[in-house]
Amino acid sequence: MHRMLEGIALVAFDLDGTLIDSVPDLAIAVDAALGELGLPAAGEARVRDWVGNGSRVLMERALRFATYASEAPGTDRRGGPMPGMASVAPREGFTAPPRRSVAGTASPTAAGEVDEALLERAHAAFLAHYGRDPGAHTRLYPGARECLDALRERGLPLALVTNKPHAFIAPLLEGLGLAGHFALCLGGDSLPEKKPHPAPLLHVAAHFGVAPQACLMVGDSRHDIAAGRAAGFRTLAVPYGYNHGEPVRESGPDGVVESLAELV
Repeated sequence: MHRMLEGIALVAFDLDGTLIDSVPDLAIAVDAALGELGLPAAGEARVRDWVGNGSRVLMERALRFATYASEAPGTDRRGGPMPGMASVAPREGFTAPPRRSVAGTASPTAAGEVDEALLERAHAAFLAHYGRDPGAHTRLYPGARECLDALRERGLPLALVTNKPHAFIAPLLEGLGLAGHFALCLGGDSLPEKKPHPAPLLHVAAHFGVAPQACLMVGDSRHDIAAGRAAGFRTLAVPYGYNHGEPVRESGPDGVVESLAELV
């Protein structure tokens, strides 16, 4: 048994970037939603850096990028150069920051407000596209199944705490053959707060009647580590997931494993 499991009576796992690589399916849905709005595709590489705060924030970041790419001064709608074009009015529903001149370089968290109505349309389109087959190209990370199987065999209660909408959890787990592994699953819309707020983890501990200090949170991002620490959980990180391009070790987890198979 790995030292991180000593004294642990409950293990909570993040989903995307920790147990599964879901970005290929997420990116397809993001690009399909942007296409409905007449905006350029973001592509899988960019989406990989935007995942982690729930589907609404994902689409907000995608809209910021896509609007800059299609409306930046001196660019065409695909973000390519357009000689002689000094300026282009921002797309309706978006307030762009001043002095943007290079297409495609906008940070997903850069200044600029996305109109709520536009975001609602984009988010609804994303949910519709993603919901058709959320696991078509999604795969378990190496070592994830072995870890979950072994922990379940030991009788440890397992919980899933993700910022993904709850409606997508069951289809994904069923498709991956993991439907019976988790005694409790929380999505980003299951409670009023989601990670990095500690409320979902405190809810899990209370549900099972386990003291937070006897619980372990396993995740791939700073949001997982922050939620775990705030809830009083022990925290374990994997370095291969989605952390906005930052090394997860910098978030100060109690431990790091290269593969979840190391836990067992």
